[in-house]
Amino acid sequence: MSEIFDVLIIGGGPGGYRAAERAAEGGLKTVIFEENKFGGTCLNEGCIPTKTLLNSAKLVRHAQESEAFGVKSESVQYDHAAVIARKDKVVKTLVRGVEVAMRHENIKVVRGKAEIEGRNDSGFTVTAAGESYTGRNLIIASGSKTAIPPVPGLKEGLESGFVITSREALEEKDLPKQLAVIGGGVIGLELACFYASVGTAVTVIEMLPKIAGNTDPDICAQLMKIYGKRGMRFALSSRVLEVTKDSLVFEKDGQKETLACDKVLLSAGRIPSTAIPGLEKLGAEMNRAAIVTDRHLETSVPGLYAVGDCNGKLMLAHTAYREAEVAVNHILGKADEIRYESIPSVIYTDPEVASVGESAESAKNKGISVKQVVLPLRFSGRYLAETERGEGFLKLLEDEDRKCIIGCHVIGPYASELIAGAALMIDSALPPERLVRTVFPHPTVGEVLRDALFQLI
Repeated sequence: MSEIFDVLIIGGGPGGYRAAERAAEGGLKTVIFEENKFGGTCLNEGCIPTKTLLNSAKLVRHAQESEAFGVKSESVQYDHAAVIARKDKVVKTLVRGVEVAMRHENIKVVRGKAEIEGRNDSGFTVTAAGESYTGRNLIIASGSKTAIPPVPGLKEGLESGFVITSREALEEKDLPKQLAVIGGGVIGLELACFYASVGTAVTVIEMLPKIAGNTDPDICAQLMKIYGKRGMRFALSSRVLEVTKDSLVFEKDGQKETLACDKVLLSAGRIPSTAIPGLEKLGAEMNRAAIVTDRHLETSVPGLYAVGDCNGKLMLAHTAYREAEVAVNHILGKADEIRYESIPSVIYTDPEVASVGESAESAKNKGISVKQVVLPLRFSGRYLAETERGEGFLKLLEDEDRKCIIGCHVIGPYASELIAGAALMIDSALPPERLVRTVFPHPTVGEVLRDALFQLI
């Protein structure tokens, strides 16, 4: 009889490799299938490379504005080739780190495209690289792909290179002078921020009346104000009509406008990548391209799990990490479940935007009575010392009936770091009276979070 594994994992991105690590640590005999590079979208063409570029862009801006801090920079020069080379070095280092982690004695790595053969009394069978593998449980971690809307000329633009996605943007050797960005979501805003900071004229075209999706409206308005001062243009409530050989045509307020540009960046969102050969044989419930899962990340098929972007719940790498842990814990028989309401999200613009939990609008839609506190980050001595003309602020929301924190929204430096504290407050459901006993280090920007708590007591 052929060897039977405890867990088969399709996909080596954040959800897949974290599931493999946790399964191996739990003593489960594990196989992971990956046909490309380990690390998935996040490590190779998303989270890590974009943050590397954004950090270089931030250094450029800080150098240009350093005189306000008593430091004179006579000549600030940006070297795009050197920045791309450093990005490549960082990515390669981290990919190697994941590959090393996969050498755990209980993890078998199979390079090749996985195909699901079916399920029987022994478990699930997957073939790859000419071999067949059977496992009692199967975790799908196949990630997502760029959404391509049906816009005339868009497909031809992608083929010619005039239209690029985030993948190509991270490899571009030359900076465009004029860039049109289709989509004002997280990916579009982060890359727009990068290009604008290093001298490219950027126009963001967004179909909705605000940028950044479900982000707090006041924070969105503040971010637009800051970037408007830096020269970025926003066309909201606008519909892209056509992409030509050297321009983008869009409609706003019933009027057509042609925007001449060197490149068009397509960032109209991502969709689950679930075109896995043989997946349909298992009969799992689907919601369009997304695999439907429960609070344990199990699908409608017992023993079949889906973690990360492929389930379409919350397309963030850290969400995939947590989903992978929950799925493996369920396989191990440990009590655990996912809580999406306490998972934070971050937009790594300059300044950063971070949020977790409910907004005032979403709480109202759910019939939750909230008390809201809004404080400028200037309440923090460190923020004032390190930021010139800073316009950051924090919002904290309390459920008035349950007497616990249910939401937090921040714009400003270090927002990505302090939001984890707010996430813990939401997850613990402790009242503000108990939370204020936590001592925050001084001086830190995070102290504003504690100041907001005192105003809820």
